[in-house]
Amino acid sequence: MELQEITQKLNETRIELLDILRGLDVETLNKRKDVNHWSINQVCQHLYKTEELYVVAIKKGLKSKDDSLIENKPVEFLLDRSNKLEAPDIAKPSDEALEHQEIMDKLNNARQKLHELLNTVEDPSVLSRRHFVHPVFREMSLIEWVKSLYLHEQRHIKQIQDILD
Repeated sequence: MELQEITQKLNETRIELLDILRGLDVETLNKRKDVNHWSINQVCQHLYKTEELYVVAIKKGLKSKDDSLIENKPVEFLLDRSNKLEAPDIAKPSDEALEHQEIMDKLNNARQKLHELLNTVEDPSVLSRRHFVHPVFREMSLIEWVKSLYLHEQRHIKQIQDILD
């Protein structure tokens, strides 16, 4: 999958997320089913924190001058929510109740940082030749980091829809 196609998927997924969030009141955003489940606000916090961490990881991977052939990882596995994953502490949300606009701003800011980074990549094929260690998939090419980001967001859109149901 090429960067242009992945970027399109990122955009489509983000539009879907923002459409779901549009019009939700603060109570709905911050309501939790129970103490073991995140609120929609917390899911969104996790999404923008993760995206910001991905930008850092991709930047570090791009600094490497050595090409590496890393086998493709089964990143589509992220869509299967029966596989429970524990977010690393650094990407876990707080209990802070955020306002709707603050959530939107943080999501947009994280995405803007990602686009700014990707727009600095002169030769997109370098994303397939460089790698960085991912907390779930271990050694992973940078292009798969970018791809896994929209799959991760799709996973959490399903979670948000479950919260709303």
